Formats: sequence, structure tokens, C-alpha cells
Amino acid sequence: MAEKEVRHNIQKKSVQEKTIQRKNNQKKSTKPKTIEQKSNQRKNINKGKGNKKQQAKNNNRKSESIFKKSKLKIIPLGGLHEIGKNITVFEYENEIIVVDCGLSFPEDDMLGVDLVIPDITYLEKNKEKIKGLIITHGHEDHIGAIPYLLKQINIPIYATRLTVGLITNKLQEHKLLRSTKLVEVQQGETIKLGKFAIEFIRSSHSIPDSVMLAITTPAGTVLHTGDFKVDYTPIDGKRMDFGRIAELGKKGILALMADSTNAERKGFTMSESSVGDVFDKLFLHCTKRIVVATFASNVHRVQQIVNCAVKYNRKIAVCGRSMVNMINTANELGYIDCPDNIFIDIDMIKNYPDENLVLITTGSQGEPMSALTRMAAGDHRKVTITPNDLIIISATPIPGNEKYVSKVIDDLMQIGAEVVYSSLEAIHVSGHACQEEQKLILALAKPKYFIPVHGEYRQLRAHSETAQSMGIDKNNIIMMSNGRVLEIGENGAEFTGSVQSGRVLVDGLGVGDVGNIVLRDRQHLSQDGLIIIVLTMDSATGTVVAGPDVISRGFVYVRESENLMDDVKSVVRNEIRKCEQRGVRDWGTIKSATRDALRDYIFMKTKRNPMLIPIIMEV
Repeated sequence: MAEKEVRHNIQKKSVQEKTIQRKNNQKKSTKPKTIEQKSNQRKNINKGKGNKKQQAKNNNRKSESIFKKSKLKIIPLGGLHEIGKNITVFEYENEIIVVDCGLSFPEDDMLGVDLVIPDITYLEKNKEKIKGLIITHGHEDHIGAIPYLLKQINIPIYATRLTVGLITNKLQEHKLLRSTKLVEVQQGETIKLGKFAIEFIRSSHSIPDSVMLAITTPAGTVLHTGDFKVDYTPIDGKRMDFGRIAELGKKGILALMADSTNAERKGFTMSESSVGDVFDKLFLHCTKRIVVATFASNVHRVQQIVNCAVKYNRKIAVCGRSMVNMINTANELGYIDCPDNIFIDIDMIKNYPDENLVLITTGSQGEPMSALTRMAAGDHRKVTITPNDLIIISATPIPGNEKYVSKVIDDLMQIGAEVVYSSLEAIHVSGHACQEEQKLILALAKPKYFIPVHGEYRQLRAHSETAQSMGIDKNNIIMMSNGRVLEIGENGAEFTGSVQSGRVLVDGLGVGDVGNIVLRDRQHLSQDGLIIIVLTMDSATGTVVAGPDVISRGFVYVRESENLMDDVKSVVRNEIRKCEQRGVRDWGTIKSATRDALRDYIFMKTKRNPMLIPIIMEV
């Protein structure tokens, strides 16, 4: 028994010794013997850790790919392939901001139309999403349609001080001021509207307080230039904030939307201050009364006229409703620096000799109802042009207005007045950037995508070529058109559809009630005139009781064309007799037959095609 126990203990001991030895051997094999082995071991450990980190990154990427950032939608509703009517929608997820809301003026074929405003149907359908309306500056092509927008959608408006003042005037006229939230912002300020952060960057233009907009969303930052020029010596001393544009460019701008109005012009736009030297030369030794016609909104130009008037001891009278409103607003807000007694009422001009007077007036574009046009025609109630007047037209004609401006200049010269205009002196500079200034903004902003805006197609095309010359990839230049939806983000940009856009015509108090059919009728009336045929028929027998009477407007002078009018009546009687013989009693058929027969006869006799309106009354 004792012998078995001893043998068992020896076996147990030997097993334990073998186990210990095996463990020691494993430790020896795993323990590096050399520095190289130790280094390799460390590498393997780090590699394992690196693999874990890489795996974690891959997992994160997978989670990011599942929750991709939404793209920013950019939808222009106006301002592309046209001049004016600027309005752009920025939409991110379920939030919208609108930039500018302007109007344009009617074309020659829009007879009787007063204004053209953008179609805002898309905004009306999505009004719950709209966070605010952001305004870049106070020109009509950027603020003119605001009252019409607010009548449909009441949204807050964010703008700089002078722009708020000009919008206030508009809202008072339309009785919308009390119901509208107007928020004044400073140049350099940033506001938050939902997921949008909008920074107002100081810019230069032909009106003070103009801004560029840096619109930042989770999808990236879009720089919208608004209308701009690069002026190193502005009248108010407030230069464009080039440093901030460069900072944003360094951080990364997803897209640059830039003004293309002067994209076809090479070189630089002259500084506004250069006009002051020309004014000074014209005022010097001038003993005539000076009349200056310019854009009402060009406050810097008005300031230079004021400077010359003060220097040469002249009083200033203001003519034209829009000019009076603009100068009053700018003066109240401190944007015009002048002595208190420099401005006089237009009724007081007869109390001053001509050499002590300056008149500032509207009508630089030859508008039919403007003050200068009425002066030239001798129709102005308070100002009569004489040979002792020097007329300075401080503007260049907008394309399409050349013939109106030429007519005004001719009329003024026939009166005997001396007229100075842009062909004779450099008395106007543009408020828009030429190619070299556009290149400067492209160089500072360094955008990934470039979107030319504000201009007709040829101007957008010219701007895109300038961008290509600055190294912007041709595939990253996006040519947009009104109503198209662009979705843009770091991973790409693509058109994803279109929304309703177009133009709405304003005629008097009617908004949108004049359409293509009405314009076509007006065109027809303006070219060929109108003939109305009135007759009375017995409802029981279908016989003519009275008439036909013929009323003509804009077709021929009736008293000198009595024979033609008698022939027209005969044609009508014959056609009605034919209808009686065929037993036709339906008035619609009788009217149609009469109209067709009369149209053929009148065209054969006169080669004209007037509008024909038969009126049948029954007794």
C-alpha cells in the first residue's frame, strides 16, 4: 500500500515538471532574443492596433454613407437670360431663404404694361419653409417686386440700412409697412436662419450699402456677389472687404454666383470718383443753369453733384418723384453729406439767377413720362428749358432705350440748350465689374463650382470663359436658367428638375390678369384698329329691325371713308340675308359668318386686317 502511494507521487511529480518545462519553453520562444526581434514584435503590435483603427474608420465611413449630408438646392426664379427681375431660392432640406426680389421694365411689345415681376408660384406652394428674404442692395431690379411678394407671403426681410429705408418707402405706398417685419443688418454681420448662416460682406456698387452674401449650410458655403464693381476709391471711402472674401476662399467656397452684366467688357470699370472731375470741369466758369439727369438710385453721383454745387455756390432743386424720394431717404439716413440750406423747392427756382442753380432730374433713359422728357417736349409744369441751360445726361442708355435718349437729346438741342452726354464726356461710369475685376473675385474666392448669374445668355457665356481662363474646370462651371433646380454638394452638382417660373405682368392695379392673349389683342388693335358692327334682330322672325351700324376706331377716318363704310354695311346685310334664306337662327353662326365675309372684303379693299366685333341685340 505504501509502495503504490510512493509510485503515484513520483508520477504526479514528473507530470508537473513536464508541464512547467513546456510553459518555460513557450515563454522562451515568445520572448525576442535580439533588438531586431523586439522591433519586429513592436511593429506587429502596432500593426494590430493600426488595423483596429482602420477598421474603426471604415465603420465610421459606413455609418456616414448611411446618413449622407443633404445637398443644397439653388433655384433661380428670375435674373438669368434677362436683365432685372432678380430672385433666387436657396433650399436645404425643409428650409428656404430667398435672395432679392426685383422687377424688370416692359419690353416694346408689352403694350400698356407697367412692370414685369417674377412668378412666385413655387414660393407660394412652399411658404411654410421660408425663413426670410435677404436683400443685396436697393436697386429696383432687386427690391421692386417685394410688395407683390408680401401680398402673397408674409416673410421677414433682412437688409442694410439704406436698403431698408428704400423698402420702407415701397411698403408705405402699398400699405404693407405695419404687417411686415423689416430687420436692419450691418455690413460684416452674420445672421442665422435655421440651418442657414448668412454673412453680409461689404461690397461696392453704384448705390451705398450694397453687400455680397456668404451663405453657409451643412452642404457648404455659397458666395453670392449681388451686383458689384471693384472701386478702390469709392465716394464714401468704404472699400469692398477683399480680406473677408480671401478668408472664405481659404476655408473653401463650394460655389461662387457672380454678377455677369459687364462680362463682355475687357479691363476695369472706372472709379465713381472719376466722374467728379468731369463735373468739376463742366461747372467751372459755367454761367448757365445746369440740369443733370441721372439714375435716381445713384446716391454717389448725387453726392458729387452736391459737392460741385457747394463749391460753385449753386442751389439745388430736385425734379422727378423717384429722385425726390431717393434723395430725401438718403439725406435723412446720412448718406448725403451737404449743408442744410443747399436744397430748395422746385417752385423757388424763379427766385434765383440761372448761374446759381442746379436741377437734378430723372429721365436719363428717355422714359416717356420722366421729368427730362417732359421738359424737352415743353410739357413740364414747373421747368421750361431755354438756350441758357446746360443739360448733362449722366448715364449711358440701357440697351433698347437708345432711340428714346436720342429723341430727348434732339428735342433739347432744337430748343437751343447745350447738351453733354456720354459720347462727348466721361460723365458716367458703370456700377458693374468688367473682366479684370471678375478675375480678382475668382482669384480670391477660389470656388469649387462657378455659376454666372445676373445677365443675358451671351454675358453668362462670356463670364464662364473668364472663369475658365482663371483655372476653373470647365465641368465645374454651371450654366443655369430660370426655374431649373440645381442640387449641389461636396460630392457633385446636378440638375434634378424644374419648377414653375416666368414673368407676371402688372398693369395698373391688375397683377397677372394681362397675359399673352391680351397682349396679342393689344398688338392687333395697335396695328390694324377695330370695327364694331351693331344690329338689332327680331327674335321671333330673325329679320333685321335696325342697323347695321358700323363703328370704327384706329382703322380709317370715317368721314373721309363714307363709301367704304357703306360697302361694309352692304356686305353685312347680304350675309344676314343669306342666313335668313338658309333658315339660320343661331346667333353664334350669324356672327361668325358675318365676321368671315367682312374680313375677306376689307382685306381685299384695304389689305388691312382690323379686329371685327359683331354685336347682335334681340327685341
